[in-house]
Amino acid sequence: MCGIAGVLHFTPGRQADAKVLDAMTDRLSHRGPDGRGTHLDGPLGLGHRRLSIIDLSEDGRQPMSNEDGSIWVVLNGEIYDFQRLRDELIAKGHVFRSRTDTEVLVHLYEEEGEAMLERLRGMFAFALWDSARGRLFLARDRFGQKPLFYQLDEHGLRFSSSLVSLLADPEVSRTPDPIGIHLYLTFGFVPAPHTAFSGINKLLPGHTLTVERDGQSRLRRYWQLRLGPKLHVSDRASQRRLEEELLEKIDEATRLRMVSDVPLGAFLSGGVDSSAIVASMVEANTGPVRTFSIGFEEAEFDERVYAAEVARHLGTEHTDLVLRPDTAATLEEIAWHYGEPFADASALPTFAVSRLAREHVTVALSGDGADELFLGYHRYTATSREEILRASPSPLRRLARNRVALALLSRGGAPHLAAELGHAGIHRHANPVDLYCARLELCGEALRGELYGPGLASATRGNDPRALIRELAGASGGETLVERCAHADAQSYLPDDILVKVDVASMAYGLECRSPFLDHKLAEFAGRLPARVKMRRLVAKRILKRAIAGRVPPTVLKRRKMGFGVPLDHWFRGGFETLLRDRLLSPEARSRDLFRTETVTRLVEEHASGFRDWRNALYPLLMLETWFQTVIEGAEPVAAS
Repeated sequence: MCGIAGVLHFTPGRQADAKVLDAMTDRLSHRGPDGRGTHLDGPLGLGHRRLSIIDLSEDGRQPMSNEDGSIWVVLNGEIYDFQRLRDELIAKGHVFRSRTDTEVLVHLYEEEGEAMLERLRGMFAFALWDSARGRLFLARDRFGQKPLFYQLDEHGLRFSSSLVSLLADPEVSRTPDPIGIHLYLTFGFVPAPHTAFSGINKLLPGHTLTVERDGQSRLRRYWQLRLGPKLHVSDRASQRRLEEELLEKIDEATRLRMVSDVPLGAFLSGGVDSSAIVASMVEANTGPVRTFSIGFEEAEFDERVYAAEVARHLGTEHTDLVLRPDTAATLEEIAWHYGEPFADASALPTFAVSRLAREHVTVALSGDGADELFLGYHRYTATSREEILRASPSPLRRLARNRVALALLSRGGAPHLAAELGHAGIHRHANPVDLYCARLELCGEALRGELYGPGLASATRGNDPRALIRELAGASGGETLVERCAHADAQSYLPDDILVKVDVASMAYGLECRSPFLDHKLAEFAGRLPARVKMRRLVAKRILKRAIAGRVPPTVLKRRKMGFGVPLDHWFRGGFETLLRDRLLSPEARSRDLFRTETVTRLVEEHASGFRDWRNALYPLLMLETWFQTVIEGAEPVAAS
């Protein structure tokens, strides 16, 4: 795990500048605290910061080349099955100077060119320079676990693992992109290929970018998750065979991700996903497993008791920590590391659990990806209920529009059902995918209309954020609406929110995070599972729960999913209230002319008084203003504390 950066100039005679590369890699030092390296070849420059995981010796330094120095590579990530590929390449006559996974890339490229990606099993973003052809080849892993940002124009290409690293090049502009901000305020993140900066893009997951010395470029998709052809399930015996095969694939994916020359552990929330991975780690029987969790003083958000129960059951060495509202410095640190506005508040506990884990280990496994693959989010269950409602008799549909009846239902002990019926009633004429999109949005269309100032409204007019989700869901080929929406999430919410959150938070402390559920062979198997074995009778992740039932406490399978929530509504009426007012209503914020001051003031006041819960709008606004002050206007890196 590392950080990479580089440049390729198209102007004849222009040479790569070592000082610029040094400035870019200096801002990646947290991702790679164990070493640095640079390779210059005329217009081409590659930079690297190293976090030593495999082969801790100096032989593992990057940039790394083949035998004659004609091919060079910098890698951020891990190739999990590198030993098998290495043995195969040695048998073909290739000579290796290290025991690293990185060196496999240059030799595999010699054999197979860009088709090499079909052979790789891992998480990665790499840049490979073929000096003989004058060609730079960039690639990102299938799910987008590792980031890769780039600016490509008529003058050249610049790329990096981090936006703030890319901004260290004085020729890269810090101009905010109104469309990126618009998408961010809708979803809480900026979906790829967009960023919050004009002229800077994200390389999409499962894609490559090939750039020639003369400036010609080619963007190509080499992989996508498919939801078929579906496997046949005719009876309980055939379903049991699928459960056994699923467990075998989880175990294999976990074992592959336990290869390390440094201490290794896992994040453990006590939920289904993380418990499944920790159980597989224990099953591998390679020694004691270290596990880590974060909790809150607010009981409805605190999962520590569940994590402790799983840890006792599996016999792990468990450590936990209570997270409390911190100072503005924490938000500034988060804003700087993400490089663009990011409003998933669970970044706060993710930073905290990463810092906790790094005190004991250098690699941590997580359960990320299972919700998208096995239909685990609350919104999937809610969407399924809504589908049932849409097909139900008219009296039930009328109930969904009866506010008095819904209030009685909520007070009678069914608040979640009442909320879902109400949501369906309000949006009863909407396209089903739009109905789902409404569950994703932090700032909906109506609020954005009240919030945006004239300039932002004009710059974003005609841009419909929901179009992305409609397109992805429409092309997914899923059997049910829920499966199609989850497939859209696997291509947007997962790589652009969940995986960004974990990568940035963990790498802020030099911690490598690996996700067995995102093994592409396991994911392809999950894609072929019929939707009814993943969710049946509104039971989410049904096949996954059945597969791990013999390994984890029964309470793990029965308790309601909590997610990695944060008590923002309490914090915004407590420790963060002053910060909200000082930052969102400051002269600096008003001078940007992005938002209507009267609307922002109303949101802050209504939330502080308890009149209405505006946390989903206030946190994105807070992080946006923090981003402006820290990244756009700030000059120095903000170190992880």
